[in-house]
Amino acid sequence: MVPDNGFNLEQKAVMCPYTANVAAYCNPFCCRDRDLDEFFSKDAFLYESELLGKTYAWINASEPTQILGLITLANDSVKARFIAGSARNRLQRSVANAKRGMNYPAVLIGRLGVSYEYRGLGYNVGSQILDFIKGWFRSKENKTGCRFIVVDAYNNPHTLYFYEKNGFKPLYRTEREEREYLGLTDEEPLDTRFLFFDLKKN
Repeated sequence: MVPDNGFNLEQKAVMCPYTANVAAYCNPFCCRDRDLDEFFSKDAFLYESELLGKTYAWINASEPTQILGLITLANDSVKARFIAGSARNRLQRSVANAKRGMNYPAVLIGRLGVSYEYRGLGYNVGSQILDFIKGWFRSKENKTGCRFIVVDAYNNPHTLYFYEKNGFKPLYRTEREEREYLGLTDEEPLDTRFLFFDLKKN
């Protein structure tokens, strides 16, 4: 999704693994979300050392100390047998009957952040990062099978709109349906919504 203003992330940025050395060389990343900023400044490196997640950075090619965006990925699977019937049908609808199973390989977006300086200006950095990830896991060079991209997205209108405009769909149609599956009472907050993107269908 290259925006109308011509800001093409592939041309304007260099993508690389986000290591402690990269973080030390670059200016501190800030997306003005306290949870995300804290994760990328501290926890991302622990996740990598424990083999729990791998973070990638997009560095401004013209200003190599500026991080435009970061994403943390991890292997995952969608376990169909644990999903309520109507949601399971929604997920499996595009899968050939002969290949419908109990588990589907997926990649999890653990965190995604865009520098506050590049948000809301029509650059669509976050959408372009998602486009890259979609292409990456469809590529013939990809070394594992992966059918879905999944994310536990913050349950707020801005975040949900962002993922839905990029083709992600909620596994559960309503918050009540998701609450019932998770066993949450009406008083307990539903902090995230589970969304999925079908790499074959979309």
